[in-house]
Amino acid sequence: MNGSAKGQIIFPSIRYRDPDTAIGWLGKAFGLVEHVVYRDDSGVINHAELALADNLIMIGPADPEGQLGGSPPDALASPAGLYVVVDDPDVHHARAKAEGARIVRELVDESYGSREYSARDIEGNLWSFGTYQPARQ
Repeated sequence: MNGSAKGQIIFPSIRYRDPDTAIGWLGKAFGLVEHVVYRDDSGVINHAELALADNLIMIGPADPEGQLGGSPPDALASPAGLYVVVDDPDVHHARAKAEGARIVRELVDESYGSREYSARDIEGNLWSFGTYQPARQ
């Protein structure tokens, strides 16, 4: 790994069939803030970045033929998910639930000291939120 890298070096990228709606919903439900949105001449989103604290997540349009040689998007079949550290999982959970997030794992106190929950967004992508922060050594 490059020891000279500073700040965030891993950028999750999620594709949505309706990125405009997803960006608005992710803000209301999960607290992500629009950082930058790039659109083509007709106003269609090509690429967007959403911020949470000092981290960015990239958002883009789904390709019905699959992205980067993959298959068409199927969030519910994806083995990938995001884990996001939040200060108050109870407040975050209530907000997400009020905005219609499908809670797939209710709030739980884990044996390793984290309080967390998991939810699906409006297109089925898996997000987990909690207090666990892996230690850097």
